[in-house]
Amino acid sequence: MAKIIVYNNNTDRMETYWQAESDPMPYNTGNTLLVREFRGSSGTPTFWTTRRVMEAWNAQRARWGSSINVGYAFKRPWEGGHSNQSQHYAGTAFDTAQGWTNAQRAALRANAAASGLWSYIEPVSISPTWVHFDRRQSPPACLAGYPMLRQGSLSTYVLILQDGLNNLGFSTGGLDGIFGANTRNAVVNFQRSWGLSQDGIVGCATWTALQAAVVGSGRSSTTLD
Repeated sequence: MAKIIVYNNNTDRMETYWQAESDPMPYNTGNTLLVREFRGSSGTPTFWTTRRVMEAWNAQRARWGSSINVGYAFKRPWEGGHSNQSQHYAGTAFDTAQGWTNAQRAALRANAAASGLWSYIEPVSISPTWVHFDRRQSPPACLAGYPMLRQGSLSTYVLILQDGLNNLGFSTGGLDGIFGANTRNAVVNFQRSWGLSQDGIVGCATWTALQAAVVGSGRSSTTLD
């Protein structure tokens, strides 16, 4: 069974689901996205996404009118495989259409662009053999990447933050997507250790340092699920 944490954008709450690999993802309609498809090559028992992302997928799948294979959707940062502030770690991105013809990928890319459902669609010059689209949160703290977080924040980006801090031994007391006092203390301790401003706010400098230390580092003895 997979533990799936979903940020419900409609209610501003974090929700937890336990689903079998052959079950549809939470908020998926028509069985068009199964847990194992969203998981892809990730080996973690715990992963996350948002209701808005699932609803965007539903709408995209309906617009396209036939199946869309998903090669990669989710990874946890310590598993690596993507750039340091990849939206795959937030559970907001899909890499699709691997093995399709160039014409098929071009049609899907145009369909996704015309839909208005996605925050970003990767140009063919970057991903010529797949189609990437994501529904990221803006504005980013750096030129591109993740939003600024502070105590009171609630999102899958907080899950990335907590996951990284715990993996490095800075305990947040849980993995729940809620930026509370324990998470803030862990941020301050991390900032102190890395010689950063100890304000408890996760801006560009803190994100950059954290992800550089965590991405691809592997599961540690302090990793939480």
